[in-house]
Amino acid sequence: MLAARLSALPAFPLAQRMSRMKASAVREILKVAERPDVLSFAGGLPAPELFPVEAIAQAHADVLADDGRAALQYSTTEGYGPLREWIVSHLAERGLHAATDQVLITNGSQQGIELVAKMMLDPGDVVLVENPSYLAALQTFSGFEVNFAVVGSDNDGMRVDDLERAVAERKPKLIYLVPNFQNPKGTTLSLERRHALVRFAQRHRILILEDNPYGELRFRGEHLPSLASLDTEGVVINLGSFSKTLAPGLRLGFAVGPRELIRHLTVIKQATDLHTATLAQRAAARLLSRFDFNAHLEQLRGVYGERCETMLASLEKYMPAGTRWTRPEGGMFIWVELPRGMSADALFPLALDKRVAFVPGSPFFASEPRSEFMRLNYSNRPPELIDEGMRRLGAVISSSQQQ
Repeated sequence: MLAARLSALPAFPLAQRMSRMKASAVREILKVAERPDVLSFAGGLPAPELFPVEAIAQAHADVLADDGRAALQYSTTEGYGPLREWIVSHLAERGLHAATDQVLITNGSQQGIELVAKMMLDPGDVVLVENPSYLAALQTFSGFEVNFAVVGSDNDGMRVDDLERAVAERKPKLIYLVPNFQNPKGTTLSLERRHALVRFAQRHRILILEDNPYGELRFRGEHLPSLASLDTEGVVINLGSFSKTLAPGLRLGFAVGPRELIRHLTVIKQATDLHTATLAQRAAARLLSRFDFNAHLEQLRGVYGERCETMLASLEKYMPAGTRWTRPEGGMFIWVELPRGMSADALFPLALDKRVAFVPGSPFFASEPRSEFMRLNYSNRPPELIDEGMRRLGAVISSSQQQ
């Protein structure tokens, strides 16, 4: 009865920004793709069997036993001091030197994207992104009623040689990119382009938002310095996350940047959620103080490297002629280009019928969508299921190609 009465009421007038905010294609796909009988390579999921569950549980228990009242109380917006100090020390080992007051704890790196958008963007402002780009970032920016300027990307990441053209047409207020093992392509910005991008941003005084959730997951090749570590003029905010290294359910991330900008982000976060969960922060700090995090990372890299190699070999074995794909050096994704004339959107229901799933690539484009691409996640399946999934997917593509 109540549902019937409510459905007859007039709709509330929503904010204009809602017209630009679309449901996440990935999240919608997961509703059907994560059935138990489907081999899904759709979600960007870390391997749950590698979560350090016992260590996380013990850290929570110890914090509650030793500091339970403080752990369950309100806390500072900036974040728990010992956790911020650990982040500073850890980043310094990677070549990024910052002070504790340059670190803000966030609810995952996704919140960092939103906080920076709130700080920087007014309706009509321009955000420069690589094409394709991280879908959830595009969603976030769209909610602030911005326009996108796009530059292409290749196997070396964002085409920074195209930036001058983009700026000449419409000067952006923000440059957003995932430089390491990009989502969705799995590609990495080259060292030469990193230097060029930072110099470009410094010359034009444009803020770079460096989103780096996958940077710890390099299983092949040499570590490359972060954009923030190359910046001497305060034009880069670096976002990090524990979602891909410890567990996404902790919802812990961080923003590192110039003090003045971090102060602004702190004020915005105060008005957003007061602070990130105190218990999770204290438990993470306790865990990291006695947990061999580097050994844990090595385990992740070993497993993900094996799974990536399995998927690459299986693609070689099962995909029909004309199919191409990226070859990541880390992270969680492979980007597949279908044979000429094929559409991943049209292929998806056919693949689901054969109990295999992927994410069509069209939602990842900020400009005109392109339907000939798909994103595959290899981190969440063991090698034998990866091979079987690629066999099924190859058969679907081959069958569709012949029709």
